[in-house]
Amino acid sequence: MGDSGEGLIDADARIQELADEREAARREKRSPQAPVDPVKKAQVTSLTLGLSELRRQLEATEHPVRQKQLKAAIADVEKRLATLG
Repeated sequence: MGDSGEGLIDADARIQELADEREAARREKRSPQAPVDPVKKAQVTSLTLGLSELRRQLEATEHPVRQKQLKAAIADVEKRLATLG
């Protein structure tokens, strides 16, 4: 007889879990997130990787002219990243 009570508790838990999932789905539909632009995301990723490589090269470079070039390139990439948001 004790087993039948456990079955009811399990059923109640499953019903509550389903209700919680449905409520979460409703909330998600009500507040849609902005769609992600895959092209923009790829550009940002590419620029970020390029920026980290330029910074690495700047740290390793001792020649002043090359350092100046790298600093200009870093500034340009940072500017492009800022425009992408």
